Amino acid sequence: MPKNSKVTQREHSNEHVTESVADLLAHEEPVDYKHSVLNVAGETWDKQKDAEEDLDSENRPAWNSKLQYILAQIGYSVGLGNVWRFPYLCQKNGGGAYMVPYLVLLIIIGLPLFFLELAVGQRIRRGSIGVWNYVCPCLGGIGFASCLVCLFVGLYYNVIIGWSIFYFFKSFQYPLPWSECPIINNGTMAIVEAECEKSSATTYFWYREALDISNSISESGGLNWKMTLCLLTAWSIVCLAMIKGIQSSGKVMYFSSLFPYVVLVCFLVRGLLLRGAIDGILHMFTPKLDKMLDPQVWREAATQVFFALGLGFGGVIAFSSYNKQDNNCHFDAVLVSFINFFTSVLATLVVFAVLGFKANIMNEKCVVENAEKILGYLNTKVLSHDLIPPHVNFSHLTAKDYSEMYKVIMTVKENHFKELSLDACLLEDELNKSVQGTGLAFIAFTEAMTHFPASPFWSVMFFLMLINLGLGSMIGTMAGISTPITDTFKVRKEAFTVGCCIFAFLVGLIFVQRSGNYFVTMFDDYSATLPLTVVVILENIAVAWIYGTKKFMQELTEMLGFRPSQFYYYTWKYISPICMAVLMTASIIQLGVNPPGYSAWIKEEASEKFLYYPTWAMAILISLIILATLPLPVVFILRQFHLVSDGSNALSVTYKKGRMMKDISNLEDNDETRFILSKVPSETPSPMPTHRSYLGPGSSSPMEMNSTPNGRYGSGYHLASTPESEL
Repeated sequence: MPKNSKVTQREHSNEHVTESVADLLAHEEPVDYKHSVLNVAGETWDKQKDAEEDLDSENRPAWNSKLQYILAQIGYSVGLGNVWRFPYLCQKNGGGAYMVPYLVLLIIIGLPLFFLELAVGQRIRRGSIGVWNYVCPCLGGIGFASCLVCLFVGLYYNVIIGWSIFYFFKSFQYPLPWSECPIINNGTMAIVEAECEKSSATTYFWYREALDISNSISESGGLNWKMTLCLLTAWSIVCLAMIKGIQSSGKVMYFSSLFPYVVLVCFLVRGLLLRGAIDGILHMFTPKLDKMLDPQVWREAATQVFFALGLGFGGVIAFSSYNKQDNNCHFDAVLVSFINFFTSVLATLVVFAVLGFKANIMNEKCVVENAEKILGYLNTKVLSHDLIPPHVNFSHLTAKDYSEMYKVIMTVKENHFKELSLDACLLEDELNKSVQGTGLAFIAFTEAMTHFPASPFWSVMFFLMLINLGLGSMIGTMAGISTPITDTFKVRKEAFTVGCCIFAFLVGLIFVQRSGNYFVTMFDDYSATLPLTVVVILENIAVAWIYGTKKFMQELTEMLGFRPSQFYYYTWKYISPICMAVLMTASIIQLGVNPPGYSAWIKEEASEKFLYYPTWAMAILISLIILATLPLPVVFILRQFHLVSDGSNALSVTYKKGRMMKDISNLEDNDETRFILSKVPSETPSPMPTHRSYLGPGSSSPMEMNSTPNGRYGSGYHLASTPESEL
């Protein structure tokens, strides 16, 4: 080093200097240390590697606009669960009263953890693997576990998009193919298909025409070629949307995120004009306050909050990592969380307006059928005409008249009433029939749409909406895989995306065999719930207890330009981990109390029957949970015992245009001189302490590590401190 340099002058001075190494080096002229005499460590210069590192850190893709990013996060978080899971939970768990535990848990669990994922992604600017390697190397398995869960979910989630594609193309005909039971010509006679007659036209079409389902998970039945083609189409769409990263997926989001809202509003307006729609909405929002004291209601609300925002998958982190460092991610977290909630409420209004209409139709059908039974009993003298109120007109029988007549007959014929086989035909009973998931979308809703004027148009709109809801979530799920893998292993995004989609399609063939629906149920129920709960708990612990809540809050202050509320400090530190631990415990207890099983469609009986999984299926189920959580202990052991490099304490220190970008690891307290002279630092890592004075070479005073607003991968001079350090 030249004798007249500022650093040399300070080294030969006896005066104590209170400037840190970062301050000293900031005054020096930029030097390419690898080409200078300072490279005493003998490190070779890899020009191509340097160029790749610079390109990676400085030219990371970014969203074209804030709107595009918000739409991507909304498209990812608002999915099929908002349409067919939330309304069911709302109906099952107390109607309007369910909104209270949901909102409370959204605020104390959902919003803080969603904000946390947005913040770490934006701060570190890497996918889930890179983020958690940076925050806590020993918990780096979090990123790999997230990728595996995303893969499991993506495998079956795209099958649902395939089902929607099948129904979408079947909707371009009038009447709709599921509006009537098929007629079979048996010689000179035309008879209704027995399976359809015992169930309903929409149920028959779903189980027999669409899925051609087997009687149990043990009966494979071979591939369903129609669904195989639909699955291929679904993966082709996802591949094209993802192949260019956010450059292609961001543009897709403009349509896939906004179109479902157009459809929901159209359905709401149309639904409110239907007879009986108000009955459905009033039934939906009539609060049953006693349900609020049921722990099961709170558990299901917490689970719905957890999955509605896509926590733990890595998609939130991936999308956020393409943001600028000064983006207000707190505003984004609040906005997306409450848009998600209001979308669920909007979807619930639509669903129950339509189901209220359907309930009235089914109730009228019930009244007509039972009125015919009563007329038959009157004609055969089983019932006396004196039992019929004089104002009742069988040609224009209302539900109220039938109810009055039913009560009279039940009172008079109390001893023989069961033999008459009369139904009460109560509207409340029809509204209480809980349906969710595929039962809501492909059976109940499709049946209601057959009674709409211009039913094919509404059917096309509905299934196009499902395709777009699913596509938005799939893009986020695939980003949760592709972003961390391409960031970590530097593979070409296009090649990886194509390869991943081909692999997922081939594995996904298990879901399009005749027993495939049962595998979809298995993956949906067990492949993600428990592993993701563990992942999110560890994410929370890694940031709040290992990296340090105080330090994280300080970095957020520098990044956002304002200090987030202390509410987040306490939720990250105490409330959210405790709530998530309770949720995980409740989920494990639930698994133990209710042995895993599934609803099988029995062709001969034309009805569903609950079956327990066979031994081999239980082995697959347990393997899914173990495989998804396996990276957590494996990475912890490998890094705890130094079997692989953890990359901790890595500093970005390359001289280039005043920036320092070369990795140096594990600086000891007395390693300032070696750092300046580019010697190999000691092997023993130590925590990065707070600012202390620089006392010259050979002294034991540790050097200062100043954290800048731009974070580890932003512009400017960066010295990244270790995850363990506190402010």
